[in-house]
Order: sequence, then C-alpha cells, then structure tokens
Amino acid sequence: MSAVDMCDARFERLAWVPGRTFIMGSDKHYPEEAPAHPVKVDGFWIDATPVTNRQFAAFVQATGHVSVAEKTPQAADYPGARPEMLRAGSLVFTQPKRVVGPDITQWWSFKFGADWRHPYGRRSDIRGKLDHPVVHVAYGDAKAYADWVGMDLPTEAEWELAARNGLDEAEFAWGDELKPDGKIMANIWQGSFPTVNTKPVGADRTSPVGTFPPNGYGIHDMIGNVWEWTSDYWSTRHPEPAAKACCIPTNPRGGEREASFDIRQPEIRIARRVLKGGSHLCAPNYCRRYRPAARHAEPEDTSTSHVGFRCVRRTNN
Repeated sequence: MSAVDMCDARFERLAWVPGRTFIMGSDKHYPEEAPAHPVKVDGFWIDATPVTNRQFAAFVQATGHVSVAEKTPQAADYPGARPEMLRAGSLVFTQPKRVVGPDITQWWSFKFGADWRHPYGRRSDIRGKLDHPVVHVAYGDAKAYADWVGMDLPTEAEWELAARNGLDEAEFAWGDELKPDGKIMANIWQGSFPTVNTKPVGADRTSPVGTFPPNGYGIHDMIGNVWEWTSDYWSTRHPEPAAKACCIPTNPRGGEREASFDIRQPEIRIARRVLKGGSHLCAPNYCRRYRPAARHAEPEDTSTSHVGFRCVRRTNN
C-alpha cells in the first residue's frame, strides 16, 4: 500500500475536534500540570484510535523503517554507559511478586531484543495483537510514521482538547468519577500496582483499540491503554494564565528544546517530549495520570512497552 493510499484510508478513521478556547492543565494534582490556564486551539482531525501494530507494520513494509529499539546504541550518545548494555532493545514492564521500596527497576528492565515486533522480548511476537496499539516506538519512529501518512503528531494542547471531550475542568475524560456506576471506562491497572493485577489472564497489558467506549468526539483510548507522544518539548510547568482575554495563547507549541533536558543527567543531551493519557499501568495507588491534564516527560530516544501514539491532520496542512 502506498503512502497516499494509506493516508486516504486513515482519513476515513479520523475524528473531528472542533476548535475552541478551553482550560488546559490542572491545579489539583501533580505540580507539572499547573497552572490551569486558558488556551485557544483551532479545529483539527485526529486518529480515532492509537496507531496499531497492523498499521505500523504496513508502514515498515512500505518504507523499510528500522525503529530506534532495533538499532544498536552508539557509545558517544550515552557517556558512562556500560559496554555490555549498548545493544538493541527496549524497556519492558514485568509484574513483580513483591517490591521493597520505590525502586522502579523492580518492575522495569531493559530487555535486549524487545521492539515493536517483540513487545516483551525476543521470544515474544504480535500474533493476535495486530489491532493493539503499537509500542516500543521512540519519538522519531512516531514522527516518521506521521510524515509518511501526511499527518503530524499532536501538540499537547491539541491532544488535551481532544481528550477533554468538551468537559472543561472535569477530573476525567468522561466526568468527575473514575468508575461511574462501577463501570470501567479505560484500560488502566486494576488492583494494587505493581504486584496485584485483578484483570483476567491475557488482558493485563494493552487491549485492542476501541475496546472501551469512544468519547463525544468519537475518539477511543485517549485515556489508558498506552501513553501517547506529542510534539511538544517537556516543560516542568505550564505558563501562567494570560492577564487579558486578548492575550490567550492560540495553538501553543509547548516548551523549548534546551529546557527539556533532564537536569539530573547533565552529561546526556537528549531532548524530552510530553507524553499524555496514561497507560494500562496507571493505578489509583501509584500513578494517577489517567486524566486529560496529566503529563509525563519522555526522552526522544526512549521506547517502552506502554508508549504509543496517534496522529493529527490540521485544516491548514
């Protein structure tokens, strides 16, 4: 399938998000979500679901794209890295039986051979998961796919507007209750993270796109399932609200590249981008980022078993 054919086919699966002014961010949760502030965003089209393994496989077949996780890291890019760790692979979540303290290496590990075709390591595959979100995609992989279909990755503001579903300042994408009338609205962790997962065997990771109901714009999986890349550079907080209505930011593009670097690792100069939406690993007792306002920093070169993406088409493209 050519890029043009793929683009035309995908256009049929897009949802329209009307442009408007809305309140972005939140003052009620994690500090990086604050301050809540008004922004104006023009209308745009967005994928009704995250990009799937089936769609990404078509892209790879047509272009020969090799993902970041499939490439051997270069020592010059990772000062101080142990030579034995400079091998192709990606970060994979493995549920531990018990944990001691907050050290995330008890459930996250870098697995050689893990990539989008082998989501849990070299002995795994995506058979039966073609309609699950593609994972183990770094920022460059997501952007290459978006370019191929003639689209783009959403800005953080676009993504949040689409997720909010017209419910400004609601806690969740569907209202103020996590489980209205006891109904589970998204693929998030069930139980006590990371040791107890009460989901059925085989349903404890990603789910097929569209498993949960769409929002009012007809968009699925904006919350949970997989985190999603945006095009914005990471910033530790939002800008202050505009003093006057005439000065409300229009189609904001987020932070600056230089400011996105991780100050805890000054020797590594890898820009970070904003992830949105939370994933199947977000839980009330650990990571309450299954909300439209929530955001997370991810280095551009990093891929994991719970990060994917979707694309947008702007009316001025």
